[in-house]
Amino acid sequence: MLALAPVYCFAQGFQVNLEGEKQIGMGHTGTGILQDGASVFFNPGAVAMLPDNYVQAGISPLLFMSEFNPSNSNATYRTANKIATPFTFYGVWGPKNSFWKFGMGIYTPFGGLTDWGNNWTGKYALESLDLKTIFFQPTLSIKLTDYLSIGAGFVYNHADIDLTQAVPIANSTGADGQAHLSGTGKGYGWNAGIFFKTQSGVTIGLSHRSGVSTSFNGDATFSVAPSLQSNFPSPNTFTSTVPLPSTNSIGLGFYPCKNWTIAFDANEVGWDVFKTLSFTYKKQSPAINTTSLPQNYQQAYSLRGGAEYRGVDKLALRFGGGYATAASPEAFVSPQVPDANRVYFTGGIGYKIASRLDVDASFEYEHLMARQSTNAYTQLSGTYETNVYIPGISLSYHW
Repeated sequence: MLALAPVYCFAQGFQVNLEGEKQIGMGHTGTGILQDGASVFFNPGAVAMLPDNYVQAGISPLLFMSEFNPSNSNATYRTANKIATPFTFYGVWGPKNSFWKFGMGIYTPFGGLTDWGNNWTGKYALESLDLKTIFFQPTLSIKLTDYLSIGAGFVYNHADIDLTQAVPIANSTGADGQAHLSGTGKGYGWNAGIFFKTQSGVTIGLSHRSGVSTSFNGDATFSVAPSLQSNFPSPNTFTSTVPLPSTNSIGLGFYPCKNWTIAFDANEVGWDVFKTLSFTYKKQSPAINTTSLPQNYQQAYSLRGGAEYRGVDKLALRFGGGYATAASPEAFVSPQVPDANRVYFTGGIGYKIASRLDVDASFEYEHLMARQSTNAYTQLSGTYETNVYIPGISLSYHW
């Protein structure tokens, strides 16, 4: 019955990291440089240093393509080609030449859209998953001197989940049972940052995004053989609390000449808070009750680098890349979001449509290394390999 864990999907390193098109194009760097309103996310301390006010919005459609090869088999199973739609909205405002700015960010830092279908070997672990988190972040940033600014923001998280998986109990026709769980969650957190301009011209940023403990509740429906329905009370409800991780970042910005900006970021993601996943059904039975599943997650790290070239006033070219370590130990890898060490490469272009209106586009290719695993609970054994393709576009108006 461990296969019925309703939010088992949350056990992966499922950060989306698509919070600004300029920053994506530069390898997801943004902690130690000034670009646009996305500093609300990357470093609240930098917001007061922005020379303009901003209203901007963007979307980054994400195609997640994963395949699974069972151990001792030549079979290969692939996810359906479904597209998730992470988005961003930022607003930044402050009086001209003021020492403060107020910012608002709405973005999707965690999520996933995975569909393996109902005829693959891991159907008792997962058939499909649609997870969305939307963070709302009001932010205040203050310039203490011409070279130093600080900022902080409050975070409210709204989350949605929809999950289906097969139940390993066949009816009279031999068809598997089905479990369908859907619900919503909420949580609270904060982030803060510091931004420095050094005398040598190098810029430095430090930021902290707190963990966000998110409480979920929703409906659970089980379709099983009539003779066993009493063991699977339906309709039903479930509750669970999932600790989303904190992130510590340091970023550097270099400006070798007026046309070039070079940036580096390093991140530490506190997945080690995710030691146990507990869930509870309101209507319980010997088959369905309260269960705590150990996860034993570990700290994850990433290194990012990127550059921007402005050869003419209206056009900017960007490129970058990075490397990130897996949060999930080998014994806990599962098909929800098959976690592994990964590399990625990005590119982007920016164009000034008018004096106050910019359009920015980006593209990212991400490769998760092939990883063999035998899950400690489902005993699903095999090798996962994943590629992710992410185009993106945004518009920003500044004054």
